[in-house]
Amino acid sequence: MNFQALWAYQAERFPLAKTAPILAVFSAASIAVSAELADRPLPGWGAFVTGFIVAFLIFFQMRACDEWKDLEDDKRYRPDRPIPRGLVSLKLILSLGALSMPIAVLAIWLWHPPVLWLLALVWVWLAAMTAEFGVPEWLKARPVIYLVSHMAIMPLIDLLLTGIEWVPGGSVGKGLWLFLLLSLANGCVLEIGRKLWAPENEIAGVDTYSALWGPARAASIWSVTVLMSFALLLGVGMATGVFWMTLFLGAIGLAVCLRSAVAYARNPNDQAEKRMDTIAGLWVFACYAIAGFLPLVMGVFS
Repeated sequence: MNFQALWAYQAERFPLAKTAPILAVFSAASIAVSAELADRPLPGWGAFVTGFIVAFLIFFQMRACDEWKDLEDDKRYRPDRPIPRGLVSLKLILSLGALSMPIAVLAIWLWHPPVLWLLALVWVWLAAMTAEFGVPEWLKARPVIYLVSHMAIMPLIDLLLTGIEWVPGGSVGKGLWLFLLLSLANGCVLEIGRKLWAPENEIAGVDTYSALWGPARAASIWSVTVLMSFALLLGVGMATGVFWMTLFLGAIGLAVCLRSAVAYARNPNDQAEKRMDTIAGLWVFACYAIAGFLPLVMGVFS
């Protein structure tokens, strides 16, 4: 195994410096908000370690599945990507993805074995996604349905992560559905945001929302997903008793997002493209930080 090549692969396709902090906040916030909604104390540190390990491994498995699903398109339209250009082999990435599965099982088993059925549910949906639900051409012709069907894995992952708390806790907290829908909305924010490209960067045969809808309309649709995410964040804030501070902090982030969307729509250049990708990630990061940790911070000072 060429570790230098693997390190180069992660930098391009699964950047640890960017991915790990987001997943740490995502997994920890999910566990914390589950406890807050059920009015239970936070679980032990083992829950948070388990959550991070499982989230990290699932997202790598998703990357491995995408590499397999998109291989022919990558060979044809994006030959500069690591696998088509021969940096690493598809077999290696799929093998690593497969090896990560028993590690995820072991992590959950050591914490609380009944949570395993939620992991199985995520894997069933991931397998269906990878097979494009058996109707790849039908889905490709309906981009909105394609987007929602694939982003539906986000609330399933969040159901698993919150389940690390609520399964041993014995009950689901009131309002958890708002947090799960927030994950769906945030998945759409991320997915659309990373596919808002500058016209000069569009690649024939590569589907982007900027090419599908045009930069201005795509920016507007992205803004709607951010607004939906904001509304759900407020719902979570109300359920956890920190509505007004959630409104204040969320409104700041919303203003930054909408300003960036307007700037991209007016001038969709390379800089605006990179900004949209970054802002989408920061918004999602902020959402989970606010939803999961703000109630804890406010509780300390109350």
